[in-house]
Amino acid sequence: MKRWSQRPEGSTWGDFGEDDQVGRLNLITPQRRLTAVRTIQAGKVFVLSLPLNIPGPGLHPPFRQPPRLSWPLGQNVSLDEVFRIAGAIDIGNDDEVQLSLQYSTQWDGLSHIGAWFDVEGRGTPEKVFYNGFRGEFGPSGIVSLGIDNLAATGVQGRGVLVNLLAAFGTERRRIGFTALEAILAEQQLEVRPGDFLCIYTGYADALLERGNDPELGSLTAGFCGLDGGDERLLQWITESGIAALCADNLAVEAEPEGHRSGQAHCAPGTPFLPLHHHCLFKLGVHLGELWYLKELAEWLRSHGRSDFLLTAPPLRLPGAVASPVSPVATV
Repeated sequence: MKRWSQRPEGSTWGDFGEDDQVGRLNLITPQRRLTAVRTIQAGKVFVLSLPLNIPGPGLHPPFRQPPRLSWPLGQNVSLDEVFRIAGAIDIGNDDEVQLSLQYSTQWDGLSHIGAWFDVEGRGTPEKVFYNGFRGEFGPSGIVSLGIDNLAATGVQGRGVLVNLLAAFGTERRRIGFTALEAILAEQQLEVRPGDFLCIYTGYADALLERGNDPELGSLTAGFCGLDGGDERLLQWITESGIAALCADNLAVEAEPEGHRSGQAHCAPGTPFLPLHHHCLFKLGVHLGELWYLKELAEWLRSHGRSDFLLTAPPLRLPGAVASPVSPVATV
């Protein structure tokens, strides 16, 4: 069923089918996966996730909370009590967790950010998401564009790492197209359609060093972030054909000026988070946030490489907007 008669300018709505719910993950063909597998030379793996209790308090809005582990029904349950099998010597534990799905290393699903847009061309904007889905919630969560659609693709392909820390250190800087283009040339990076583009800034390294005391002042005063307000950068994301965009910072794009002080604003009719709008709403490009890239980045740089096999499926949790992830890079 077609849910729109006009689509946002420059979007991919309908390009992968009227009912598509995974966006540019469709570009990862079997042949491109085989190409990604051929990047493996050393057989070494790097886990690209932070511990799920990082970043600690204060960095996120209050509704995003660290995981809370507990026993089922408030008590330890041992296997001998559950099975009651005569002669069994098994003992064991079960536990459960209350978890904000976007607290630590995560995938943003396509239902995370939508926009008011006039899909029928009648002058009346509606609240819609990628491919015209309305973002309705049912008893079991989001009805369309759930993160389980991403999980069902396998989420595996060629990763390419851009090392902004090597280029700029921990300097606070908004990276637009001109700077990115220069870094791609300097680091001899080839970005291909269907790639997972990973942005290393050192931000997650600082979070891990601080543990549960993130020291917000020093974090917000430093580190690079993509400039979502740079139209040439957004156009490059469109033309590059990347399947997903991942970074080790809080939102991939640099925080809007004045966000932490409550002084942020945007022009009427424009998005507050333009890169999120462009990627999630228009293109169907998933965003990975708070990935831990330090060890991978150091190994790649020391070996004169930039690409690797990335495997990063989220939880296959129907109805969820986003998911924690423990990505693995194989080099």
